[in-house]
Amino acid sequence: MWQEKDHQLHRAFRFADFKEAFAFMTKVALVAEKMDHHPTWTNTYNQVDIYLSTHSAGNVVTEKDHRLAAAIDKLHEPS
Repeated sequence: MWQEKDHQLHRAFRFADFKEAFAFMTKVALVAEKMDHHPTWTNTYNQVDIYLSTHSAGNVVTEKDHRLAAAIDKLHEPS
């Protein structure tokens, strides 16, 4: 579940291993590039933390962030 804190949307994702985490990040990168809206994120082994805010709007959460969050959620849905 995404949470808004300090003018950012944040969600932590956990995977079975690094390979799955990195594959997820690759999928997110392709969607983010297509939307021209790029996340701030970290990856440590099987965990990916994603932070969304709109830099051009003064680093606050906007509709662009909510749209990207929804797209990321779709990528994370079980197949």
